[in-house]
Amino acid sequence: MPPKTHSLQPLDSSNKQPLYLQVQQALRRSVDSGTYQSNEALPPERQIAEELGVSRITVRKAIEGLIQEGLLFSRQGSGTFVRPRIEKNFAKISSFSEDMRARGRTPSSSWISKTQGLVSPDEALALNLSPGTPVFRFHRLRYADNQPMLVEYATIVAEFLPSLDSVESSLYETLGQSGYRPVRALQRLRALLLDEKKANLLNAKAGDAGLLVERIGFLKDGRAVEFCQSFFRGDTYDFIAELSDI
Repeated sequence: MPPKTHSLQPLDSSNKQPLYLQVQQALRRSVDSGTYQSNEALPPERQIAEELGVSRITVRKAIEGLIQEGLLFSRQGSGTFVRPRIEKNFAKISSFSEDMRARGRTPSSSWISKTQGLVSPDEALALNLSPGTPVFRFHRLRYADNQPMLVEYATIVAEFLPSLDSVESSLYETLGQSGYRPVRALQRLRALLLDEKKANLLNAKAGDAGLLVERIGFLKDGRAVEFCQSFFRGDTYDFIAELSDI
């Protein structure tokens, strides 16, 4: 099926940025506004070049940059497409790995650090722990189909895991094997601007829009087991919640 035709917003002749960055902005606006939907093909490079009055080389460089950012992806012999955004249901407790597999995507992680120590004042407040309680801390970058999706900082009460090295991929799966998977959680969502360190990890730019999700997970008996902070790129995730007055 041939790609649909949409009009791109013309470039601003007074803009002093390099042309490829202006083309990127035009394409990004079209995706953000819904002009181009998830999994929809972009027009051919030639058509974009003609519409915006730039060279095909400029368009190709712009598209390559957006592919590296994770906004677009290419299919051999088929063209360039808008990468689907991930929807996260706030009403359901699930791990990142479970969310990605449910959407047909392949989850993976790269560990930044695994450490053990004593609970910090902020962690003690979140987890309702006494000073001096041992905890494990896990810091990692999470991927879907090899694209970075979020930076995660998780603190787990040490008594709920066999050891620091028992977590290999899914933290929730390991907690479940130990009999301590959370059954209830409180989550808070906050908008922020990504700092340089997190932006570099997420293939974004410092100052780009981001989302922080803080979660405290509880066991059936009410004990807190997990305090997690996850930093997302603002253009890759949609958080949804079903509301009812019943």
